[in-house]
Amino acid sequence: MGVHDLSGGAAVLADVEEAARRALRRYDVSPEATVRLTNVSENATFTVEDSGARAILRVHRLGYHSPQAIASELDWARALREDAGVRTPRVIPARDGSRIVSVASPGAGTRECVMFEFLPGGEPAQERLVEHMEPLGAVTARMHAHAREWARPPAFTRFHWDVEAAFGPAPRWGDWRDGAGVDGEARKVLARLEEVLPARLGRFGSGRERYGLIHADLRLANLLVDDEHGTSVIDFDDCGMGWYLYDFGAAVSFIEHDPRMPEMIDAWARGYRTVLDLPAADEAEIWTFVMFRRLLLVAWIGSHPAVDIARELGAGYTRGACDLADRYLTHFA
Repeated sequence: MGVHDLSGGAAVLADVEEAARRALRRYDVSPEATVRLTNVSENATFTVEDSGARAILRVHRLGYHSPQAIASELDWARALREDAGVRTPRVIPARDGSRIVSVASPGAGTRECVMFEFLPGGEPAQERLVEHMEPLGAVTARMHAHAREWARPPAFTRFHWDVEAAFGPAPRWGDWRDGAGVDGEARKVLARLEEVLPARLGRFGSGRERYGLIHADLRLANLLVDDEHGTSVIDFDDCGMGWYLYDFGAAVSFIEHDPRMPEMIDAWARGYRTVLDLPAADEAEIWTFVMFRRLLLVAWIGSHPAVDIARELGAGYTRGACDLADRYLTHFA
């Protein structure tokens, strides 16, 4: 995978903002409606304001998902809301009823855009992470239970978060060896981790009870918590086929080193078991999925140099990954 296409600096961001303005013309909003860039990660996210009302407009990066894959994401998020009671944002259709709007990008190519309702709530507070993990475990289990039984639409298509996607010849987020600060010693430790993870995952297996449709990015930034509605789940852009326990690894993205991790694992598992069984053998493997995600994020930081959190974490995240890898390998290798 090459460098993220939204990493091209001010010119590319100006291009994306123009695409957002073009997309806005397709929606039932007033001429005074405005779009304001609020986040750049895999995609660019804009807040739309119109006479006091707010919505979220997502402008997709080039070449990451086909329109059919985006439609599949929207199908599952809607089904979770309607069938399983998981609070997800509703899609606001364009004036012609389309859920996905394609606009010519001023620079090159065509960008797909989707508008979502604005949901209340905020990211879980860092000081309350342990408290938050129990309800998140329950919500995650509801999603997994739904995924196991849901009859997917015939044209449903999403990619896999498997060993091939992480470490194959064309890794989805790039090669971890190109991550920030992956020097000689870090390369040795992380190479050993890369050897051990596929072996453990192979023994764990990918049977129906362990592998299926997952959100794949349940990190704090993609959760909204408020007293009235509890936990809402947003941004299904990375949803696809993967190990169910990967959803916990994703939930602790960028905070895997937190000393409260044992308490967070216990709380998440306790919440999960209020909905689905979580065998002791599965719970014992959670750290494998934490480290699998962590190594993917080392690669992600290297391939997303213009994203704020990637710049902030940089080589320090790789050093932390090496410390965690040393501990993991001591117990699991």
